[in-house]
Amino acid sequence: MPSQPNLCRQASASRPALLGMLLSAALLAASCTTGDVMALQPAVDVGQRTAAVASPALAPEPVVAQQQLTGMQTLVPSNPMMVAYPRVEQPLSTPPVMPAGEAECRRQLRRLGVTWRDLAPIDDGPSCNIANPVSMSAIGSAEIKPAATVTCQMALTFARWTKEELVPSARLRYFSGVKRINQGSSYSCRRISGSRTMSEHSTGNAIDIMNIELNNDKDIDVKKPGFFSFRQRGLLNNVRADACKYFTTVLGPGYNYDHRNHFHFDIMQRRNGSVACR
Repeated sequence: MPSQPNLCRQASASRPALLGMLLSAALLAASCTTGDVMALQPAVDVGQRTAAVASPALAPEPVVAQQQLTGMQTLVPSNPMMVAYPRVEQPLSTPPVMPAGEAECRRQLRRLGVTWRDLAPIDDGPSCNIANPVSMSAIGSAEIKPAATVTCQMALTFARWTKEELVPSARLRYFSGVKRINQGSSYSCRRISGSRTMSEHSTGNAIDIMNIELNNDKDIDVKKPGFFSFRQRGLLNNVRADACKYFTTVLGPGYNYDHRNHFHFDIMQRRNGSVACR
């Protein structure tokens, strides 16, 4: 067993080494503070709010940045995830359901062989609008040039007149079908000439017919025919008179100067239910 003087000498010899180890540990702790550890940033710059541990040494985010948060963390421009993350879009509003009357009107157009397409609602002001307009381009084999923008009810009324009156009259007098109906105006936001009253054209309930081309290449101009144009005059007089059974307003050559070269047909609703055929 070593003597006491030997133990004291061994303890004295190891004291410098122990002191050196303690000093090294103290220096290491002093150079590796909590602030230095938390100062390490992720490889991707995601900003303070997306860090795993908040650092008290970092200044708080500006109030403006906090106000921009909308359920997900605000990413800085340097974050590549910002480019790949899908943009959140507002859901599209459901298209309005077409009224039953409009749907039925379109079924009748199909039965008559009318070629048409639905258009977006027209709203050019309180006096110029069509909620459910259609563009009518043909009635059976009879083309309409240019396509007429009207209400479905106006398209249906005009189609019935064409098939039940105009086509039979052309076959009776010219032994030919109708190839093309050239119209001069359908929907148009305007007043009646010389008046402050809005025209039925402004609601898509009117159409102006300039001339009619037949399959045999005969061109029937609505403008007042010559004195010896008996067949042409007879056709125009017939279809004009018969139009009064379909439309509530029928105007043409002889009514006034503005209507010297076309038929004006409309379905204006009057309080007394009267029809103006002139």
